[in-house]
Amino acid sequence: MSIPSHPFTFMRRVYKDVFPVVHHELNYWRERAAAIPNKELRNQALASIDTKSFHCEGGSILSLLSSSQMEETIRFVVAYQIISDYLDNLCDRSTSLDPNDFACMHESMGHALTVDAQLKDYYAFREDKDDGSYLCDLVSTCQTVLKNMPHHEKIHPYLLRLSQYYSELQVHKHVVKSERVPRLEKWFELHRHKLPEMEWYEFSACTGSTLGIFCLVSAAMRPEFTEAQAKQIYDAYFPFVQGAHILLDYFIDQAEDEEAGDLNFCNYYQDKQEMAERMSYFIERAEDTLQKLPHAKFHQFIHRGLLAVYLSDEKVKENEDLHDVARTMLNSTDPMAKFFYWNRKMYQRWQKIRRTKESVQA
Repeated sequence: MSIPSHPFTFMRRVYKDVFPVVHHELNYWRERAAAIPNKELRNQALASIDTKSFHCEGGSILSLLSSSQMEETIRFVVAYQIISDYLDNLCDRSTSLDPNDFACMHESMGHALTVDAQLKDYYAFREDKDDGSYLCDLVSTCQTVLKNMPHHEKIHPYLLRLSQYYSELQVHKHVVKSERVPRLEKWFELHRHKLPEMEWYEFSACTGSTLGIFCLVSAAMRPEFTEAQAKQIYDAYFPFVQGAHILLDYFIDQAEDEEAGDLNFCNYYQDKQEMAERMSYFIERAEDTLQKLPHAKFHQFIHRGLLAVYLSDEKVKENEDLHDVARTMLNSTDPMAKFFYWNRKMYQRWQKIRRTKESVQA
């Protein structure tokens, strides 16, 4: 099956081929989550699926790179993203502020990328433990997919590096509030010599995405994949594509995070103008790096599609300040990005109509 190179073909494949498989996988894991014996773990597992399923949708679009292995790739993406969102919920809404607890739980993300890793008690530092093997089965699902792919050894070092970045971020940003920024600043100082010029909060954003992992796995499903391509993808997606992705994510969540007392990296910009300029810079640099990849047009679709997803979010519409910045950013994009933006708006409208019909029928 060919990789789509036209926006209309791309969107048709997303709706026709990708999303039905994603929702099938999500339904399976939702049933598993509903059967978790421990009430707190069950609530957080269900909440992570019900409120963040669009993460699985977005990540799974990259499976179109994997050609005939699309369904297996989606199986991996959904399981891995559920781990990420589930642990994020456990850290965000936890009564624990123990970095050992957060680090132990996030070991599961590295194990999920390593086919011979031994499973362990990922809840060793917390009282809520009995999840009916939910987390271990998510890890095992990822391992099984990777075990059967042709080029796992070529991407494994890059997968682990991205996973390590992600896990360390989750530990630093969820500890006692007074320690969060100092820890993140110190962490940034360890890595800044390897990075383009940026601030600590921008580096933190770059580490908070799973897109690079999903792209590596999807591309490595193809028989002709090479080690050189693995490095190309890593260098393209980290830092700028991932940074643009997560800055947009934090951009739309500012009010929500302020209300919950959560750390939001967009709050560290001096004003709206600087935030818009830096986010536009990340978006433009991401465009530049993606042009160097095989199937560059496809990767540009992914990048512009993400821009559309975030700028069309209901939270942007409801907040005048966000809406102003979003309008500025959208006006600076090309017609392809606007196509994805309006396509996303129509999809959201269709979903609302469908949910309304379902609630009336129920």
